[in-house]
Amino acid sequence: MIHDVKKVLIAGGTGFLGYHAALKFLSEGVAVDAVALPREIDLSGWYPQEIGIRFGDLFAMTEDDVSELFSGHGYDTFVYALGPDDRVVPNAPANAFFHEKLVVQANKIVAAARRAGIARVVVLNSYFTHFDRMRDGILAAHHPYVKARVEQEETLRRQGVPGDFDVMFLELPFIFGTMPGRLPLWKEFFLDPFAKYPAAFLPAGGITACIDVSGVAEAIVAAAYNGSNGRGYPVGKENLSYREILQLMLAGIGVKKKVLGIPAWIAAIGGRAIDRKYRKQGREAGLDHGKLMGDILSQDFSIDFERLARDLHYGELGFSGGRDVKESIQATMAVFRQDH
Repeated sequence: MIHDVKKVLIAGGTGFLGYHAALKFLSEGVAVDAVALPREIDLSGWYPQEIGIRFGDLFAMTEDDVSELFSGHGYDTFVYALGPDDRVVPNAPANAFFHEKLVVQANKIVAAARRAGIARVVVLNSYFTHFDRMRDGILAAHHPYVKARVEQEETLRRQGVPGDFDVMFLELPFIFGTMPGRLPLWKEFFLDPFAKYPAAFLPAGGITACIDVSGVAEAIVAAAYNGSNGRGYPVGKENLSYREILQLMLAGIGVKKKVLGIPAWIAAIGGRAIDRKYRKQGREAGLDHGKLMGDILSQDFSIDFERLARDLHYGELGFSGGRDVKESIQATMAVFRQDH
């Protein structure tokens, strides 16, 4: 069933994913408003004037205030693109931080959207939720970020009412691409740790789904039109090994360096050292770096692209994948070439 989508509100609409989703909705003739923090970002000169901006710190507001902000504007669809990802390392304990940001706040804001009369909600989640289901909860047991993402889906799914208030989830993988005014984070988190070494080392055998941000935007629009209440859609365009990704990144910044695969148990020694450093700082990562090597970076986290395309109605107003991923990785890294 293709639902009627006429006016969309995007929480996080000036961020990386929300911005590209807004552009895609506009290209389909859909009216778009965005909720953004009243912060230092300058929207002049690059942000589309067709997008209405509603400023507010949704995390700091009460449910009543959020509902009032959302009411009376004719929104039929709400895209929830808020919350920290696994690269954030908060003050300990990480469980409390991610639960508050990803579960408590999301539950409040989505409840406010329902009270405001919005009919459909697309929540941007993580593909870790999908793979946690496939692995009987082992990822959530080991990693606070994954636990919070699983709880987010479980909690928000209970708010859904088929045909009255549809809530669906996009479970997102590695995402590449750029936007005006912000630098991608991949270099800081994926390349800089190897900058001082003659070679890069990764656990052997790991594969992950990847996608360009244009494909994420396409999936968001497709879910708004075609998604079913309660469904989680694992998203991906191409499945690449971590070694391939790192090699493409290095090529993108013009660096020649060997990328070597090592056993996960050896990589875990370095991972535990990272977490010891964080503990001395009073911080805790959302992913346990010692277990990350065996749980995730040496595993096959592939997505069935063809199944996703069928589920979200491949073709018109559906998901077809977006830009080529390898080209996207190289283009993403190219913005760092001059600085490097």
